[in-house]
Amino acid sequence: MLSRMTTNADEPQPRPRRRAPAGAAVLREDVTEAIRAAVFEELAAVGYARMSIEGIARRAGVGKTAVYRRWRSKLHLVLDLVSAIAVQGLPAPDTGSLEGDLRLLYEVTSRALRHPVASQILPDLQAEAARNPDIAEALRKALREGQDGVAKGIVTAAETRGELRPGTDHALALDLISGPLYWRSVVIRNPKLPKGYLAALARATTAALKAL
Repeated sequence: MLSRMTTNADEPQPRPRRRAPAGAAVLREDVTEAIRAAVFEELAAVGYARMSIEGIARRAGVGKTAVYRRWRSKLHLVLDLVSAIAVQGLPAPDTGSLEGDLRLLYEVTSRALRHPVASQILPDLQAEAARNPDIAEALRKALREGQDGVAKGIVTAAETRGELRPGTDHALALDLISGPLYWRSVVIRNPKLPKGYLAALARATTAALKAL
C-alpha cells in the first residue's frame, strides 16, 4: 500500500479490475421461469389486450424491473414464449404402426388443447393475430412448426414400413393430421369429445393418408 501511495503520479498506473456483476445483475433462471409461467396464467386470466407487465410481475412475485431486464415489452415477451413452443414441439410417437402413431398423437394433443390455460390462450392469441402481424407470424410459426416435425416423422416412418407410398405429400399430410382436432378444440371450442372419437379419427386419417 505504501509503495502505491508514493508512486509518481505521472507514471502509468495499472487499470483496476472490473468487478463481476453482483447477484442482482445476473438473470436467474428460476426467476425467468417464474415470469414465463406467470405470462401463461395472466394470458389465460385477462387476455393479451388487458395483460400488463405489472400484472405479470405481481403474479410471478418479482419486480417490474426483473421482467424488463429480460423483455422490452409484453409483445416481445409473448412472441418469445410462442416461438419457444415451436422449438419444443410434441413428442414423436413410435408405436410401430401409422394408426397407432396417430392415435397416440391425438391423445397427447387433445389433452394439451383441453388444458384450461391452452383453451383460453389460443383463441385469444388467434383474435389478437388478426390485428397484430407480429403475433400472427409467431403464432403461425409455432402452430405449423410445432406439428410439422411430428407429422413428418409419422409419415416418414409409415413410408419406411410400407404403409404409405414413398413421396407422400407432407404438407397435405400435415393438414389431414392436424386439422380435424384443432378445428373441434380451438375453432368451434367443443373440448368434450364423443366416446371413441380419437380412435375413429386415427382410423379415418390413416385411410385418407393411404389414399394420397
